[in-house]
Amino acid sequence: MTTTSTTPTPEPEGPGRAARLIRNESTTEIPVHLLFRDQPDPEPVPLAPAVVGSRQGTGEQPRVRRPAAAARRSPQVDPDLAERPAGVLPGAAGVLAGVCGAAGCAAATWWAGLLPPLAAQALRLPVPAGAGLGPAQWAAYAGAGAVGLFGFGGLARGRTGRAWVLGLFGRYRGTVRRTGLLWVNPLLLRRRVDVRLRHWRSEPMPAADASGVGLRVVVLVAWRVRDTARAVLGVEDHETYLRECVEAALARVPVEPVGAGRASTDAAAEALTRMVVADTAPIGLEVFSVRPVRVEYAPEVAAVMQRRRVAALDARHRASVLTSVVDSVEDTVTRLTVRGLVDLDDYERKALVKDLTVAFCSGRGEQAP
Repeated sequence: MTTTSTTPTPEPEGPGRAARLIRNESTTEIPVHLLFRDQPDPEPVPLAPAVVGSRQGTGEQPRVRRPAAAARRSPQVDPDLAERPAGVLPGAAGVLAGVCGAAGCAAATWWAGLLPPLAAQALRLPVPAGAGLGPAQWAAYAGAGAVGLFGFGGLARGRTGRAWVLGLFGRYRGTVRRTGLLWVNPLLLRRRVDVRLRHWRSEPMPAADASGVGLRVVVLVAWRVRDTARAVLGVEDHETYLRECVEAALARVPVEPVGAGRASTDAAAEALTRMVVADTAPIGLEVFSVRPVRVEYAPEVAAVMQRRRVAALDARHRASVLTSVVDSVEDTVTRLTVRGLVDLDDYERKALVKDLTVAFCSGRGEQAP
């Protein structure tokens, strides 16, 4: 029996070496992994869902698509800064404290013997034995005066549509929206805020139409302060901030000039309102509408655009006149031919059309203002 000798082939080293093979005299090349088909296949490795395919034939590895950053980020204000009601007392409490302080001062004056004799006789008060200003009298004066000043100094009048933002040593202490006579801690810093519905008519602001032609736009903004804490403390001046937001929105939204149509004006107003609402909501402003009320061309292009508009109107008028003349000539020639009033050949028809066109055009030109 002849045995077949098997000689293993040396494996080349290096990163580009071929697959491991077993070579002999009577068999072909057998890959090593075919000898272990009974083993279970390894579990598939999960891949990321967002993958951009590589280019064919370049050997480039797939690239993972990273999420794009947000195009615009809304302004952020301190999330802990939000309007909350402040602790106040009815005005009667302040009046009572002030009266008590005044009465205490009068009693300290009588105790020190400084009350005029006529007043003492009128009130039938006896003269105290130890008259004079001593430490006890000064303490009584200080206490009664502090109570009186604290009582009368904290009186305030709340009005409808107005609010106070209170602060103590730079810290927000609450908002007062109540009306009538109130007592507010006199140590608190008060900032008055108008919370009524307000209409602001801007001055002419720069803008552009869809073609990039410069415009001057006057807008009417309906707005109010919704969160007094953020409007007063979250930004330096909320009215100036609102104006800047409107101007920035006009720079991004194309506005059509007068005569472009109501649909385009409404679309521009809606886009302006949406942008301004998104920019002013973090500082506590509630914007209801931003509507252009006057649109005109910028001074540097006003003359050119006026001439272009006049030329367009003139061309439109000429086109309408020509259409009317052609229709009139056609109707006249058709009626003459159909009724048998004239029998025209081709040359005569052309001459008649020419004469009628000149006559109708002359008549329309005399009727034009």
